[in-house]
Amino acid sequence: MPTAAPEPGRRPPVRDPEAPRRVTLLELFFDLVYVAALALISRHLVGSVTWERAAESLVMLMAIWWTWAITTLVTDIYDPQRTEIKLLIVAVMFGALLMTTAIPEAFSSRGLVFAGTYVAIHLGRGLFLMPAVRRHPQSNQRALRIFVWFAVSAVPWLVGALAAHGTARLLLWFGALAIDYLGFRLAYPVPVLGAVPDSQRNVTAEHLSERYQQFFIIALGDAVLVAGTVFSLHHSEVENLAAFTVAFATTLLLWRIYVHKSGELLPHAITRAAQPSRFLNTAPYTHLMMVAGVVTTAAGFDLVLLEPTGHTPPAWLAVILGGPALFLTGRAAFEYEVFSRVSSSRPGGVLALLTIAPAGLFLAPVYASAGAMLVLAGVASADYRRSRGRPPEEPMPPH
Repeated sequence: MPTAAPEPGRRPPVRDPEAPRRVTLLELFFDLVYVAALALISRHLVGSVTWERAAESLVMLMAIWWTWAITTLVTDIYDPQRTEIKLLIVAVMFGALLMTTAIPEAFSSRGLVFAGTYVAIHLGRGLFLMPAVRRHPQSNQRALRIFVWFAVSAVPWLVGALAAHGTARLLLWFGALAIDYLGFRLAYPVPVLGAVPDSQRNVTAEHLSERYQQFFIIALGDAVLVAGTVFSLHHSEVENLAAFTVAFATTLLLWRIYVHKSGELLPHAITRAAQPSRFLNTAPYTHLMMVAGVVTTAAGFDLVLLEPTGHTPPAWLAVILGGPALFLTGRAAFEYEVFSRVSSSRPGGVLALLTIAPAGLFLAPVYASAGAMLVLAGVASADYRRSRGRPPEEPMPPH
């Protein structure tokens, strides 16, 4: 007699390869946490503009980003319509929100909340998934590999939170993040099982590209939030409007440069790639760099809107110009993912920002910010001139 098909509730919650993988409303709801997280990170950066603050902000951004990126991959691999995966997403959302509340004091009194929640999210996900996919050996082994790597990184995370302060905590957490990011890049190799095979690392063009685009819009939302809430009433209306206009125009240019060609063609490029898993290897890093650039730019808006005139300290200038430079660097890497080339306007824009930096020391913050805006406008204009009147360029991802 033929074997009866397993009941839906007993099937592992793995996606059907032929099923559509559109973003669900729960995933969009999940993203709301990160609006607050990015806003608090940019505020932390400008609380006292020092190299130590910048390093702390980077650590927190990398940790918050990794909870989002790994959860996004989970919803690409597993069926988010299944009840157990919905519960997992909600649990991660709760943890990410708890981490967010600890951001202002993560390097002081609430380090254990921040690090402990991060560890609980990643280890808890593995402990949840391994029993759920026990009837699917490949998925079970993949979940086990990832769990082992996060168990290793949990040690410096928790030691840093419990037994270290200041620079020592910063270095331990950087080391923990290095383990987490390296493990992903190496496909989580462990003894006996080896690394996750490429056949199990395929991605869905429609779903993954849409998710990364949505998170970039969330990052731009941080810039809009700063422009709308930090608008100062302590200066003349002309100064206020000038700083606000520069912030808005810069945000618009960041969006335009991101979506131009590469952002629009990312799903097509992933589909055409000989090995779609290559995008899985690189997309988290290139988008992290662009998001970091936007968050830093938003922190620069905070400084300029509060004090548009007067002297521009070197640390302020590093934030005001460094954010767009970091974004353009990540955007160049993103372009290489899609077209296997980098437009000269990207490194040209970074060089232009470095060139105007010495003059910025003698200008008011609003003028330094306007200089960065003009550089971005030049990059966007170069993009437009290069593509005007030409047929759409076919994506040629790296082989």
